[in-house]
Amino acid sequence: MKECNQCGKCCINYSDGGLSASASEIAWWEIFRPDIHQYVSDGEIWMSPVTGKQLQRCPWLQPLPGQNKYSCSIYHDRPDDCKYYPVTIEQMRNDQCEMLEVRDLAKPGQAQKTLDKLMLDSRPPVKN
Repeated sequence: MKECNQCGKCCINYSDGGLSASASEIAWWEIFRPDIHQYVSDGEIWMSPVTGKQLQRCPWLQPLPGQNKYSCSIYHDRPDDCKYYPVTIEQMRNDQCEMLEVRDLAKPGQAQKTLDKLMLDSRPPVKN
């Protein structure tokens, strides 16, 4: 498995309604990050503060100038859905994650163990 190359596919694939935030995350944003909270409507995230409609792309995903890479401008305060990604090798395969290598696809069980180790600090482990 390769290191993340910041291709942004995960953020692009899920930012148009595929993500959620817990009530506690939303409450925290309301108090400490009103700039984030303005993109929340009725518990749904990444809603336009102007129209109230779902945005097609996460407002915090920023292209890096002159590169085919992205960064998250709320990285430390992003929702747990973002922190926990990727969860499974199957999810990564479906999303065409560029971290995957041919050997990961050939041995998904071993690749899942590697992924779980990589993500120890980001998310709870996957229960098999």
